[in-house]
Parts: sequence; C-alpha cells; structure tokens
Amino acid sequence: MRYFNTLVKVLARLHFAFMLAFTITTCSSLFSQEAGSGSFDAGADLYSSFIWRGTKNGSGPAVQPVIEYTRGCFTAGAWGSFDLRGYEEVDLYATWMFPGGFSIGIIDYYSPDLRYFDYSRESGSHAFEINLGFSSDKLSLEADYVLNEAAGIGSSGGDLYFQAGYSFSLFSLFLGAGNGWLTWDQETDESKFSICNLGLEISKVIVITDAFEIPVTGQLILNPDRECLFLVVGFTF
Repeated sequence: MRYFNTLVKVLARLHFAFMLAFTITTCSSLFSQEAGSGSFDAGADLYSSFIWRGTKNGSGPAVQPVIEYTRGCFTAGAWGSFDLRGYEEVDLYATWMFPGGFSIGIIDYYSPDLRYFDYSRESGSHAFEINLGFSSDKLSLEADYVLNEAAGIGSSGGDLYFQAGYSFSLFSLFLGAGNGWLTWDQETDESKFSICNLGLEISKVIVITDAFEIPVTGQLILNPDRECLFLVVGFTF
C-alpha cells in the first residue's frame, strides 16, 4: 500500500507538471517571434463508432478533436471523443521519438464526468498508461501498460496491451491482445489476457478541390474475446 500511494503521488505531480509545462510552452510559442520554436496543429475525426482496441465506447457517431504541439522529437497534445448519447473522453499525451523508428510516451485517460483532480485509488479519475512503439514503412509494433488503479475511471492497474500491424499496398492488417479494461467479464468479475482486436483497414483520399481533400478510413474489426464484429468508417478534417 505504501508503494502504491507513493506511485499515485508521483503520477499526480507529473500530471500537474505536464499540464503546466504544456500551457507555458503553448503560450510562449504563440507569442514567440522566433522561427523553428515548434509547431501547432488542430483537427478532428468523425467516426461512425468509437472502437478502441476492439471495444466499443459510447454509441453512435463520435467526433474526435485533437490539438497538438510538436518540437523536434517531442510531441504533446490533447485528444477527445464525444458522441450524441453523452459519452465523453479527454486524454492528454506526450511522446518522444527516437532514431530507428522507436518511441516512448505516456497517456492520461480521463472522463469529464469525474472530478479532474481526484487521483485516489477509490474514486480516481485518471488512468496513466506508458506506451512503447516501433514503426517502419510497413511494420508497426506497440506495447502499453497502465500504471495505476483508479476506480472512478475503471482502471484496475497493471493492464497490458500489445499490437502489431503490417501495411500492404492496398490495405493494412492489425492484431492486438490485452487484459484488464479490454477483456473484463462483468459476470465473473475477472479478466484474462486474450486477443481482442483483429482487423483490416483501408484508407483513401476523397479529392474535393485542388486545395481541399478528405482522408477516409474504413475498418473491419473482430473482437474474438467478446465475439463482436464492427464495421467503422472515419473522416479526417
């Protein structure tokens, strides 16, 4: 218990420090006149359903906005998902890229229905996840680990997820397996490590004018653990 409390305190401080650093960096960059100080980007996706690692979150179409700051090998941003039935999610993230296609990052999963500065084990509103990744022209690999238990957002801590993807000329395939959130059985109140995200993805670009085009992504996703099949389409703006 002592080590858990120490971990939560460290995560809370890191989370506050990240928010403060991101805010200061954003403000200073906006008012800076120096070239090459970093770049900002903003956009949004519109998906027919929000399927996360083989699990459906919310119901109906979802709007997923993002704002992002990039400087050198460092990227930080905020991403969200909102649908018409009341599902809300706002996540902060930071990623560091390294030579050879390797990366390391952290994500803070948060639901606006919960008190923001609650980091307790009993009702905490944040789940912190460490991400390790590798990507090349064809192959992508990722490994994810949830650090803390936070009952408010439903994190039991120690959740694992691994995914591999491979791109062909016309489509790409991906295979993911995990436990915790992704394979939790409410009847038995248990979770097992199993394949939960098997899919095919096809992307294309719809050209509207010479200066405007819309990327489109279609996914066919099978969750063998829950015996669910999803067909999803998304548009990027």
